[in-house]
Amino acid sequence: MPQRTKRYLSLAEKRGPRTVAHPLREAVELVKQMARDWETVELSARLGVDPRKPEQNIRGTTTLPHGTGKTPTVVVIAHEGDLIKVAEEAGADFAGGKELVEKIQKEGWLDFDVVIATPQMMAEVGKLGRILGPRGLMPNPKAGTVTNDVAHAVEEFKRGKLEFRVDRTGVVHVPVGKAGFEVDQLVENVRHLVQELMRVKPAALSRAGYLKSLYLSATQTPSVKVDLREFI
Repeated sequence: MPQRTKRYLSLAEKRGPRTVAHPLREAVELVKQMARDWETVELSARLGVDPRKPEQNIRGTTTLPHGTGKTPTVVVIAHEGDLIKVAEEAGADFAGGKELVEKIQKEGWLDFDVVIATPQMMAEVGKLGRILGPRGLMPNPKAGTVTNDVAHAVEEFKRGKLEFRVDRTGVVHVPVGKAGFEVDQLVENVRHLVQELMRVKPAALSRAGYLKSLYLSATQTPSVKVDLREFI
């Protein structure tokens, strides 16, 4: 267990018992009371899935109604100079070919949030699986990050499109905005995200069997449990 700061412990006391579930709006208000405006608010959803089974390896993309409050740094790895130029014109922060693969592989460069690759480059990008995979950065066709339409992909992610995926423990962690957002904005973002998670629910699981718990927290605050009854 990491050592908690005095501020964290004070906030945990203000929050009350972690096991108490709060209606969504109340949970959002509580997180906002504890957090500073610049802190990222994150939703952690525990799902009743086995990620080792392909049909239960939950993954998808969505665009939150009010965005995340952050403009992501986007990298494009393309096989042609023309596509590299197109990616740069669309707003990619970095665009290139094999040299970017080598930069990540040899220099440990990871100053980005999204990696988009053309299908023709995936043999090279595949070498980065052990580096990008654990960080959720590996390009994937389902996420729209393996494509030749690099301009469209860059523009979507710059507008706020984000990827969600279940980790090996069955939990999805997704940013849903900044603590400085209005309560209604955060509530709408959370509801949208939970609806997306329910949309990709495996048919064999019931709603209650699928959605096990929801917690909201900000970058430097304790988590607040959200009552599931308004979702299932």
